[in-house]
Amino acid sequence: MGGTFMILIMIFAILPIYWGALYKTPVRKLKGWVVDFDGGAIGQTVSQALVSNQGPGKVEWTVVPAANFPGGVEDLAHAVRHEDVWVAISINPESSTRLTAALASPNAAYDGTQAITGYGVEARTALSFRPSVQAALDAISQRYAQQTAKNAANSPILASILSASPQTIVQPVSYTINNLIPFDQPVATAATFVGMLYQLILGFFIVMIALGAREASGYDKTLSTKNLIILRLSSSLISYLFVSLFYCLLNLAFSIDVTRKFGRPGFLVFWMVNYVGMVAVYVLRRQVPISYPLTHANLSAALALESMITLLTPKGMPFFMLLWIISNLAVSVFPIEVLPIVYRYGYAVPFYNLSRAIRTIVFGTRNRVGTSVGILFAWIAISCITLSLFQWLVRRPSATPAPPQDPPAEVMDPEKQNGQSNGFDDREDTVQEALVNFNGKKIHGGVSAETLQKQA
Repeated sequence: MGGTFMILIMIFAILPIYWGALYKTPVRKLKGWVVDFDGGAIGQTVSQALVSNQGPGKVEWTVVPAANFPGGVEDLAHAVRHEDVWVAISINPESSTRLTAALASPNAAYDGTQAITGYGVEARTALSFRPSVQAALDAISQRYAQQTAKNAANSPILASILSASPQTIVQPVSYTINNLIPFDQPVATAATFVGMLYQLILGFFIVMIALGAREASGYDKTLSTKNLIILRLSSSLISYLFVSLFYCLLNLAFSIDVTRKFGRPGFLVFWMVNYVGMVAVYVLRRQVPISYPLTHANLSAALALESMITLLTPKGMPFFMLLWIISNLAVSVFPIEVLPIVYRYGYAVPFYNLSRAIRTIVFGTRNRVGTSVGILFAWIAISCITLSLFQWLVRRPSATPAPPQDPPAEVMDPEKQNGQSNGFDDREDTVQEALVNFNGKKIHGGVSAETLQKQA
């Protein structure tokens, strides 16, 4: 019943971490830029409409001066690709001029979709930017078409316009979406999200196998603390090296392209990133020897982290493992920017940084592999230090002195135990011990043997 009660507590103590990351998401909006390269009526109308429409959408629009992008639209696209902003809308140059010319002189080649361009990076997150951008721009396009139709109702060349270029009246302003880095490898979902959970499970198998091997060989008891720490660290690092290699080969077998960012060495980078990620995730779970018996909880007063030790013993390992999984996955589904502030811890967890590095390798997003790997190495360093510290604390002798033991009981002669001894027998034994077999005349302690026999 105690285990069932702990599971019931866990349902409301741990699982809500993941549910909370999905509840009413997005809680906050992603940042979006509106840049007016047109400077005419279309630019002003679209910019004002987007900024004033701060409803329940997923993007918060901000007007950014076109002067910030001396290279024009290309600079804006570079800023989105560089992840300076999540999404951007460009009112393209000469949009108002082209529409005015088409209304004055029918132009069959007029294309209203050239007026506005939306930029985004779909490979950056599973949360697609298209629905929010399309909903806002569709509403603006429809309103602008109605306004244009009213203004052109009294035009003397309206019939000619409707005959030669009806799109000028029906769709004077529209848009195109430029997905700068598409999520064009669906199988990569396994590597950037679900696969990290599978790696965690594989790592758990390695932990249990290593534990069984140490117990079967007796190394937990026979090795010194230093050698045991070296054994545990080296076995982990070597095991994860091969596991991560075969995991990466599995991804290659399903045609994941890892050469977009780093070329042919991309596979080596992909392998090393997954290796570092596995070590960062799993060494943490090996910090405290899980063979450490619960009955030794009072081994030393220096064991201040008893709560962590309790979690990392075999009985508490499933609860800690679930907490570790949930806390990592909760910040890997949607961008942390749209989650409640409490989920800002996600910037430092292994899953988030591993996923971000893999997206760079697989899709070619902004190169932050160095930052992500640095955070993973920080986890490894902390884990190695705590593993060594906890192993030393567990193996050190108890500070409490052992209680004094009673001296062994003296073995008495059976006759003495039965109360049959007398003074004559005691004196006879003493005389026999003092005599030296030297014709019965050797002096012992200044008294001859004959004298001793007479006294006896």
